[in-house]
Amino acid sequence: MSSENRNICNTETFEHIYNTYAKDIRRFLFFKTQDIDKAEDLMQDVFIKLWDNCSKVDYDKVKSYMFSIANNMFLNVVKHEKVVNEYSKISKKGATNESPEFIMLEQEFMEKLENTIANLPEKQREVFLMNRIEKKKYKEIAEQLNISVKAVEKRMHQALVTMRKEIGNI
Repeated sequence: MSSENRNICNTETFEHIYNTYAKDIRRFLFFKTQDIDKAEDLMQDVFIKLWDNCSKVDYDKVKSYMFSIANNMFLNVVKHEKVVNEYSKISKKGATNESPEFIMLEQEFMEKLENTIANLPEKQREVFLMNRIEKKKYKEIAEQLNISVKAVEKRMHQALVTMRKEIGNI
């Protein structure tokens, strides 16, 4: 190839490079992304980058240059997707359709509930938490605490009476 034909900035040379390597780069990027559209877009970006830097790239190193660019672009996409996913997780945690007033009332209620549960006598609190939080049936609670089902019912009843008095209906 003459020195004129080895100039990547020459449109005929660039077209030859495109025709020679486009399929391989697309395949490489598809293997990495598992998304044909994304692979196609990245492949086009590789050739744009090559065209933008055509005067700086040695013709003999054009293949390795393009595969390095393709790999770097893929890694940048992965990094970007990671950031987007992390941000969406954070924003979903903080995102709510509730008004600030509702959120404040909910927080106050939760504090009142936690305080009321904490102030229950130990035996009532234990049964209440096992039933309402751990979702255990009275029979399971009775077996675990080595007491009768009637004793579990009585403790739960007393806990609920106290909770209703302090907070209202649960």
